[in-house]
Parts: sequence; structure tokens; C-alpha cells
Amino acid sequence: MHYSTKHFTSRIKWHGVFFFSSAFIYLFIYLLTYLLTYLLISGLPYALNQAGLPLGLLLLIVVACITDYSIILLIKGGNISGTNSYQSLVHSTFGFPGYLILSGLQFLYPFIAMISYNITTGDTLTKVFQRIPGVGPDHILAERHFVILVSTILFTLPLSLYRNIGRLGKVSFLSMVLTLVILIVVIIRAATFGPQVVPTENAWAFAKWNAIQAVGVMSFAFICHHNSFLMYGSLEQPTLTSWSRVTHVSVGSAFIVSAAFAVAGYTTFTGYTQGDIFENYCRNDNLATFGRFCFGLSIITTFPLECFVTREVVSNIICSRDLSKAEHVGITLLIVSVCTAISLAYDCLGVVLELNGVLSATPLIFIIPSACFLKLSSGRWFQGENLIPTILIVIGLFVMVTGLTMTGLYPQDCSHGMEMFYCADANVSSTAPPVLLHWCNLYIINT
Repeated sequence: MHYSTKHFTSRIKWHGVFFFSSAFIYLFIYLLTYLLTYLLISGLPYALNQAGLPLGLLLLIVVACITDYSIILLIKGGNISGTNSYQSLVHSTFGFPGYLILSGLQFLYPFIAMISYNITTGDTLTKVFQRIPGVGPDHILAERHFVILVSTILFTLPLSLYRNIGRLGKVSFLSMVLTLVILIVVIIRAATFGPQVVPTENAWAFAKWNAIQAVGVMSFAFICHHNSFLMYGSLEQPTLTSWSRVTHVSVGSAFIVSAAFAVAGYTTFTGYTQGDIFENYCRNDNLATFGRFCFGLSIITTFPLECFVTREVVSNIICSRDLSKAEHVGITLLIVSVCTAISLAYDCLGVVLELNGVLSATPLIFIIPSACFLKLSSGRWFQGENLIPTILIVIGLFVMVTGLTMTGLYPQDCSHGMEMFYCADANVSSTAPPVLLHWCNLYIINT
């Protein structure tokens, strides 16, 4: 799994520790890029809908701080144990069983992410195609199953078959650029379309009952721990001080962008906010259609990176060697086929994000880094520098158990691709004021 940043970090050389050195800037850009890659698919506006706007923002701050702390804690654990990867750190502290658990989580996280990418592709591109003249709701291009299959066969599968992740470097940069474009679209629509959507009851309540699931969704947005050791090791003179600077600035910047995206999305649609924010926009909204196109393209270019990660985990556990060409193709086909089959059968993105957050992202961020550090450090768990890792383990276990229980007992509804009720008819502008829409509808009925 740690090979996924090799292309980006192989050129980094650190010739002294300076806050604004070229190496610092390069690492900052890469780490921020990686965090932004997960920003849109993470469903942060949906997380605010789950938790309530004020509490949701507070939880987002907490998750960002915990992410920042645990990334640095990983490197501390590596320095104590003399290891240079997440896998080797866990293996040295908890043996082969711990290594298997970590590998399972590192497989599960990108695997579920790939499922969510396919769901998003089907939801998003079908609405883009319906803006083409002659393509209506009954057209084959408006069928999500067909779009998912075609995008998989023509794009994501061929890209996933690459053995060298470095060839996807430009593709991942394109994904970051598209992410920034989509953020601008969401912010513009918050100002121009948001006032026309009547807020739901208790839209501005401080807290809601599904706050625990929201923590899982937020964790999904900030995870980047599996690449931390490779980025740290790219420095010729790696120190915790320099690494802490990169981490603080990168996670802090990602938090600012994340908060802007989450608030803009939630305040536009309040309680109607879906796991895929573009499910909320009207089909005849041209700006949203452009955003959907960028979103779909960004997802398609990100999918192969996750497939590379899952394939590496499988090959490390099963084969413990480089895969032959036939094995490489076979494992890739199996992974992509299973992801595609699940995404064809299920279309509620919000639940998928919740499950990925509580089952994989939460233990990878909250529990495992803290457990490794406590195992390696001396002293009691509730004393000195061991206190915070102990608290994080307790919080992580609580979020996992409670979040999974709440998701099972109270699954969230989704739109299933249907047009939202507040959207106008096709011959009415998507940005017309509500009063105008009301009188237009009365005129149509009377005539």
C-alpha cells in the first residue's frame, strides 16, 4: 500500500530544515492533495446533516485535530520501534495477528471507497447525459447500471490494470484540480440557489441524534495515515519537528477547505442533504451539470489509485512477492468485478460512507496508532504522554460500536436518483424565485 506515493516523493530532497523550503512546500502540496482527493466523496455536507451544523463543525475540528495528532504519533512509534512503514510498526508491536488486522482494514477502506465511487459515478453522470438533447429519463444513458458498467469497462478497469502507480501521477493531479473547481461550484450555488430552498424543521439545531455516524463520515475525509511513513522517509534529514510542521499546515488547510465545502453544501439544502451532494441539485441546473461532469471525471480518475492499494494488500498477504502478469490481471479483475456488482445492487451513498467510516477509517485513525504507541512506551496508560492515546482508543471504540449500531438500527433514507421536490419543471429556470415558481405552476394548471 505504501507504494502509492512513490512517484510523487521520489524526487524530494531535504537540504536543511526550513519552514518554507522547497521540500516542505512539495510535501505540503502532496499531503493536501491526498486529503482533498477524499473531500468530495466523503459526504461532509451529509455529515453536518447527521450531526447538526454547530455540533458538526465542532466534531470536524476534533477529527482534524485527532488526525493531525495521530499522524505524528505514528512517526513517533516508528522512531521508537525502528520501523519505517505502518505495516512493519504494527507487526513489531502486535505480531502477525496485528499485521493481519491492519491489512484487513487497509483493504476494507479503499475497497468500500471504490464501491462509493461507482455509486457516485452512476448517480452523477446519468444526470449529465440527460442534458444532451434527445436523452430523456427513459434513455439508456440515464440508466445508472449501464453507466457504471460502461465507465468500468472503458475507463476504471483499464486504468486499474497499470502495474506502475507512477503512470497515474498526472491523473491524480487532474483529480485535485477538478476538486477545487467543484468546490467553487458548490459555494456559488449556496449563494444563488440556497435562498430558494426552504430550510427543514430544526435545520439549525445545535445537535442531532446521528452525530456518531457523522464522526465516521468525517474520518473518511481525513485519512492519509498509510502514506505517512513514505512521505516522512523522503526527507534526507527527517525530524519530528519538520514533519509536525508539514502535518499541521496540511491538515489545517484541508480542514478549512473541508469546512467551507461542508457548510456551503449543508446550508443550501439543510435537512434534504444527501450523501452525494450533487443528488440535491436540479437536473436543469447547468452550473450543477458542469459540476457533476467534473465530479464524475474526478471519481473515475481516483478509482484506479484505490484499486492499486487493495491489490497491493492482497498480494502482500497471499503471495508475499511480486505478482505475475496473469495474477496481476486476475486479482484486479476480481476486485473491480466485486466492487461493480455491489455498486449495481445498492445506490445509497450515505450508508456506504457511514460504514466505511466506522469500520475502517475510525480504527486506522483513532485506535491503531494510539495502541502501537502505548505498546512501545513506558509508564502507565493514564499518565503523561500516554493519556491522550488512551483517550483516543476509548473514543475510537465508542464511535465504532455506537456508529455501527446506529447505522443498522436507523439507516438513512436516500433519493434513489429521483428529482428533489423543490426543483422546477424542465421549462422553468432552476434559479427562479419560489414565488415565481408558484405562480408559473398555477398558470400551467389553469391553462
